[in-house]
Amino acid sequence: MELKNRTAIVTGSGTGIGRAIAVEFAKNNARVVCCGRRMEKIQETVNIIKKQGGRALAIKTDVTSPSEVKNLVSETVKRFGGIDVLFNNAGSFHTIGALWEIDPEQWWEDVKVNLRGVMLCCHMVLPYMIKQNSGIIINMNGGGATTYLTGGSAYASSKAAVMRLTENLAKELEHEKSNVLVFGMGPGLVRTEMTELQAKTAQGQKWIPSTLEFFKMGKTRNPEDCAKTTVELIKNACPELNGRNFGVGQNFSDIIKRLPEIRKNDLYVMRFKS
Repeated sequence: MELKNRTAIVTGSGTGIGRAIAVEFAKNNARVVCCGRRMEKIQETVNIIKKQGGRALAIKTDVTSPSEVKNLVSETVKRFGGIDVLFNNAGSFHTIGALWEIDPEQWWEDVKVNLRGVMLCCHMVLPYMIKQNSGIIINMNGGGATTYLTGGSAYASSKAAVMRLTENLAKELEHEKSNVLVFGMGPGLVRTEMTELQAKTAQGQKWIPSTLEFFKMGKTRNPEDCAKTTVELIKNACPELNGRNFGVGQNFSDIIKRLPEIRKNDLYVMRFKS
């Protein structure tokens, strides 16, 4: 899919990776709807896009609220006539510590944002995409989704669930012979508000010391890297890759050449290894 004259929703697009994705989509001539809880932040993103000659709209949205997500979708359709791309970027990682030490409500709040938020946005957007029989959904996964993340059980559990939701949703759409495609995207370690919390707090330094260590060594990725890879994924999206998860810096020219192998060996998915 080419992004020119397409409409894309990017959740959590007020800062960091979400902002970079929204700006990159606009550079590729998409109409971008920026949403997040902080109106001043998403409006900043919209202003950046407009200064560069792009088209964008800010809609304040809590992705865990059905009514607010419903408003986001209806306003997008009202303004731009449809929805072609949904990037579920909004995430939360405030709970750091051993399970027996943390605040259970804060733990659950992370899960709500990371999993319920993705589910609600997909739930509300899919009827429009299914009706037009086209569209791409990309769900952000992250560290801990495929391995343990000591001290980050809420984030790891919810992101693993998002990976499984991504594949299940793809299979459901295939079952209904829909052309809508769903993918996962892993950003790598990016310096954001979320990862700064891990690097600067005592709990973060105790439980996830690798974040600060990587910061000091300069072993981080730029938000723009994820944005550019996302655009490449959208351009190369095809049914053979439906439901699969990809990472920043992925060589999609190589991946397209390997489609038979990827399908045969069931690659780029989360599986139990025995």
